Amino acid sequence: MSEEILINVTPVETRVAVVENGMLQEVYIERTSRCGIVGNIYKGKVVRVLPGMEAAFVDIGLEKAAFIHVSDIKASIGSAIDNSKDSTPDIALLLREGQHLIVQVIKDPIGTKGARLTTQLSVASRYLVYMPDVAHIGISQRIEDEQERERLKSLVESCQQDDEEQVGTGFIVRTAAEGAGEDEFKADIHFLARLWKKLKQRINEGDVPSVIYQDLPLFTRAIRDLVKPQSEKIRIDSKESFVKVKEFSENFLIDVSDRLEYYPGERPIFDLYSIDDEIQKALGRKVQLKSGGYLIVDQTEAMTTIDVNTGGFVGHRNLEETIFKTNLEAARTIGRQLRLRNLGGIIILDFIDMADEEHKRQVLRMLEKMLEKDHARTTVSCVSELGLVEMTRKRTTESLGQTLCEPCGVCNGTGLLKTPETVCYEIMREILRVNRAYDASVYLVMASQSVIDRLLDEESDNIADLETFIDKHIKFQVEVMYNQGQFDVVLI
Repeated sequence: MSEEILINVTPVETRVAVVENGMLQEVYIERTSRCGIVGNIYKGKVVRVLPGMEAAFVDIGLEKAAFIHVSDIKASIGSAIDNSKDSTPDIALLLREGQHLIVQVIKDPIGTKGARLTTQLSVASRYLVYMPDVAHIGISQRIEDEQERERLKSLVESCQQDDEEQVGTGFIVRTAAEGAGEDEFKADIHFLARLWKKLKQRINEGDVPSVIYQDLPLFTRAIRDLVKPQSEKIRIDSKESFVKVKEFSENFLIDVSDRLEYYPGERPIFDLYSIDDEIQKALGRKVQLKSGGYLIVDQTEAMTTIDVNTGGFVGHRNLEETIFKTNLEAARTIGRQLRLRNLGGIIILDFIDMADEEHKRQVLRMLEKMLEKDHARTTVSCVSELGLVEMTRKRTTESLGQTLCEPCGVCNGTGLLKTPETVCYEIMREILRVNRAYDASVYLVMASQSVIDRLLDEESDNIADLETFIDKHIKFQVEVMYNQGQFDVVLI
């Protein structure tokens, strides 16, 4: 499998595309005016404690107050807590209104929700995540080889023992550390120790609210987090960003020099693999399968549903074979679509009902295999009797659709418009209602072109009957700025 990372940098936004075998798999977008804040550390102030929700709101200087749950508060903050008990501590004993708090963002503000916070701070390097307040060493679950896991854990413990300041602190070994040696770990630990020393100084001196630490910009985060051994090329179309990335990789001992390229081509870098076309497709509800089947993706605030349909695919043998092959292809495509669209939270997959238990197992195995490539943590249930698969995907940032789009001002995000006929009947009811309450000689109906056209054509007999019934004259006026569902009835 060949993989390339394309980085498009402009003054207003940075876009990163991960391409496997010529096909877009993931896209990351960071806009200068609205950068993601996951990983940022803030000095904030508690503005409201909600005992019923076991949570609190914290002012960290953003437009919306951020949210912290009691489970994300380390016990050392509240001296009144009995740590010997397993029950959830009382939020009111941990926090009080007006209290200053050092917090880290674990989820960006999404939709109407503010950022999600934790007091369990951490900072990341190439191979390690440093946790200054937790005496624990963890290994990425994506490193599956037990011998390698043990080797990495022993290596970190050895490096800790050589540095007295690291006693009582913790680390998580990242996936990128697989195969790394002692020199790489020592360099990372030294960097993280220096960084944390600077952050502690900012914590002591910083105002409230204020930013204590900001994560790297997207084009450098991509080098830190996305480059894998199979990444053959990393192309950047900005000379300035290319120089910064090269310097960053050398400072962090990230061996990408031979794969890093500055792209000065006349064609836009995303045109190399039709990235913009793929992004456009990923904003649509319908995903076409090669077999002729298709997926329908519907995203709501509560959950995302993906419906699988056979479409024009009829197979060669029988109905069960057709269903199985469609579901198998759908499972492969769903794995890619989840990454590409960055869908998170609860996800319901509505596969076509299968009678054969072995077919169900194979479809589920295919889905799990595709999810192994995913950077986000996922959990998958078995196929239910209705052919549904419930799964979750960790959501830390907005989806692709939420980043690039906003709810339609015409349909308010429903995807539906009232028909001209429906609006005409609403207008007639409104005229009757107004006529009972007010005295006017003429009513002026202001509506869109399509609605006025219907009122003067198909509904003309009904309008004539209405005028006779109320003994008033009705006039009509087209408002070009009105959408199909808008209208006004004005008394003259």
